[in-house]
Amino acid sequence: MKKIEDLEKIINSELTTKINNSKINHEHLYINIDENDLKDVIFFLKTNTEINFKQLIEITAVDYPAKEKRFKLVYLLLSHENNKRILIDCFIKENDIVSSITDIFPSANWMEREVFDMYGIEFKGHPDLRRILTDYGFEGHPLRKDFPLTGHHEVRFDETVKKVVQEPVKLEQNYRNFDYESPWEGTKYIKDQTKE
Repeated sequence: MKKIEDLEKIINSELTTKINNSKINHEHLYINIDENDLKDVIFFLKTNTEINFKQLIEITAVDYPAKEKRFKLVYLLLSHENNKRILIDCFIKENDIVSSITDIFPSANWMEREVFDMYGIEFKGHPDLRRILTDYGFEGHPLRKDFPLTGHHEVRFDETVKKVVQEPVKLEQNYRNFDYESPWEGTKYIKDQTKE
């Protein structure tokens, strides 16, 4: 089993021009790259027999709406032979299209769909890029910082038409009155009914 420092040296010596910076934190190796080099770096990490990062654990993103490069894409890989993890990140603009890594890691299929659904990041070359967690016709991307907390629509069962209906969100004031009494004592209207 190689030490994390040895893995960092191998990766930095082989991928010198493709790595912006690297660091070790809590026995994990973090490297930052440009989006253009993503496929080359991921392919090298998987196929190099000295480091053996053969399992893709996760793909996710972080939203920084105030920055020019709004999203940070994060890829987490695991080397079973060395019992080490590596986090690869790259920053992209809002409308950038990222290369899919499904041809390198087939398990990236669902992960990339999840990132597309939650953040709106598109992946070029993905075999089936469509929403996976939200419903058909869902408006927006829920993990973006500018997505409203209440959402755009609410779903409820309408007793008159006997089906589930979707309506724009309405925050009515009559639902904002609270009695603040302890639930163990019972609320005032229940107390009044029991006295009679």
